[in-house]
Amino acid sequence: MRNNLILASGSPRRRELLAGLGWNFKVIPSEVDEKKIEGEAPHLMVERLASEKAADVASRNKGCWTIGADTVVVVDGRVLGKPSCSGEAFEMLSLLAGRAHSVFTGVALVSPSGDTLVRHEETRVRFRPLSDAEINAYIAQGECMDKAGAYAIQEKGTLLVDRVEGCYFNVVGLPLNCLSAMFREMGVPLDEQWGKKNEKTE
Repeated sequence: MRNNLILASGSPRRRELLAGLGWNFKVIPSEVDEKKIEGEAPHLMVERLASEKAADVASRNKGCWTIGADTVVVVDGRVLGKPSCSGEAFEMLSLLAGRAHSVFTGVALVSPSGDTLVRHEETRVRFRPLSDAEINAYIAQGECMDKAGAYAIQEKGTLLVDRVEGCYFNVVGLPLNCLSAMFREMGVPLDEQWGKKNEKTE
């Protein structure tokens, strides 16, 4: 598993999370068009997109473990993806300020034999109250534009957050405990996920 693993995502956050586990992996972003389906529940949407991304990359890289993921922020039933401009980022952050929202991440794991598992994780996040000036100051930090919900909890956006209920790594973009459980379900035990103490990464 540690030598034939592919992350089907170009997200630097997901890459950093996997690297922190000491796993060897290749990054091959999916070419899937992330289309929304009207009326689709958020947890089903992220599972579908994660599965499509993993399947797309796995189909071109036989015999590997492939991880696909998709993350969205949901508040009042409204799905917030990545903002397209600073004005949209301001709208999203204003909507989240002083309130709780959900972060959903879908995770798909394709085995070397082609078997697939798909799961999702939900985390509740509450923002502190924010003034317009504070929102604009955060947008000026330059970390909004490629983040679901227009914030990065692992970066300067951590100061926007009052509390987190659930998996923190899910908010970053990849629920590691969920992924580990999926590997174990597909026959890769926890000790193999850690690897030998003296095992060197390439």
